[in-house]
Amino acid sequence: MNYQKIFINGQWVKPSTSERIEVENPANKTIIGSVPASKEEDVNKAVAAAKEAYKTWQFSSKEERIELLTKLVKELRAREDEMVDIIVKELGSPRDYARKTHVVPYVDEMEYLTNLLKDYPLEEKHDGFTIVKEGVGVVAAITPWNFPLGQITKKVAPALLSGSTIVVKPSQKTPLIAYVLAEAIDKVGFPKGVFNLVPGKGSDVGNPLASHPDVDLVTFTGSTKGGKELSKLAADDIKRVVLELGGKSPAVILDGTDFKDAVGKVLNKIYTNTGQSCTALSRLIVPLKEKENIEKMIIELTKEYKVGDPETVDPMLIGPLSSRQQFDKVKGYLELGLNEGAKMLLGEIPEKSDGYFVKPAVFTDVTNDMTIAKEEIFGPVLCLITYETLEEAIEIANDTDYGLSSAVFGPEEEALDVARQIKAGDVRVNNTSSSYKAPFGGFKHSGIGRESSKYGLEEFLEIKVIYL
Repeated sequence: MNYQKIFINGQWVKPSTSERIEVENPANKTIIGSVPASKEEDVNKAVAAAKEAYKTWQFSSKEERIELLTKLVKELRAREDEMVDIIVKELGSPRDYARKTHVVPYVDEMEYLTNLLKDYPLEEKHDGFTIVKEGVGVVAAITPWNFPLGQITKKVAPALLSGSTIVVKPSQKTPLIAYVLAEAIDKVGFPKGVFNLVPGKGSDVGNPLASHPDVDLVTFTGSTKGGKELSKLAADDIKRVVLELGGKSPAVILDGTDFKDAVGKVLNKIYTNTGQSCTALSRLIVPLKEKENIEKMIIELTKEYKVGDPETVDPMLIGPLSSRQQFDKVKGYLELGLNEGAKMLLGEIPEKSDGYFVKPAVFTDVTNDMTIAKEEIFGPVLCLITYETLEEAIEIANDTDYGLSSAVFGPEEEALDVARQIKAGDVRVNNTSSSYKAPFGGFKHSGIGRESSKYGLEEFLEIKVIYL
């Protein structure tokens, strides 16, 4: 694949600069490619193309959008192996996990949204007036590295289906997968300017996009700090924003549940993707009287996981952290946890190696006021916190700036009652899993707006009332 150019107005064009951004394989620290370090001049060209394309794309028929997105889904399915290979190399995701979690579900979601539009009313007739739902305009999509394909498709699909146009800035750490999507869009034959790809650094591309006067909506997935900065830039021009930000998600285990099953599910959420998920269940809240019993389960169940080369096909494999920056960050939190007085039940302070590998770590004797219990670590690091009363468990769960995801394990009626009291965008009760057919987003510092389902589509729609 040719990573020398950027995609603007339906063409692969030379960027305004010769500066490049190298992409590193975190498993072995080799450079696997590089992309242009685009500048504000490139942003301006991309936004201008999107603005011009919107003049006609907004009036395209529902059938035309559905046809093109259906073709795109088919093209992406044909490129599944290629996309898996790229994600393994640029993110360090184990091959099995890359296919089942990073690629297949997001193409499935794109197909689901496309089919959803078939029956979604873009016009609603009422007595004396009609409600028209139309694309918001030019969308700036700024996406993260931890789910490098999915966090793009979750924005591109609803934006294009709504009749909006889009400029995508992928993460500078994992930009290569975005080129596969751009090539697929180019091959399918979308109208020029409807989709544009401008890789680069946040300061050079993300900030100019968020503040550009011709951008109507900014959709961002990333850190809460980054979301705040982009919101300020967007606010100057009263732009709409959709923010999917950080999390410090609690998992509450109640008396009367299958402790081993519950612990196993929590470990799976914090260990997979090497803990680099905003929905990772990073705080395990358990009855004080069961603390030692649960600690033994954690030690035993963690033995099933292996840390190693992501090319290895093993469903229990934990790959490397994504970068040197993440390695240093997680290492710093592990050292901080010990300094704060927490006990390291499992894990170690990692040393430098040929890759950015870190063993899964579990802290016990953690209190909710410790930094490791309050801040998002974004690594395979679990905090074990105890409670004595149900009221205390709920208070601990909600005592956080975040409110993205959560889980409750226990007798169904009691667990459901606790779930209703947790302040988070989603709560998984017992043996349940998330679905792209449901809306996704958070409370508090975890974001604004929703992605996925019809609620995610509606973030890209403006409502107009026509009186008759």
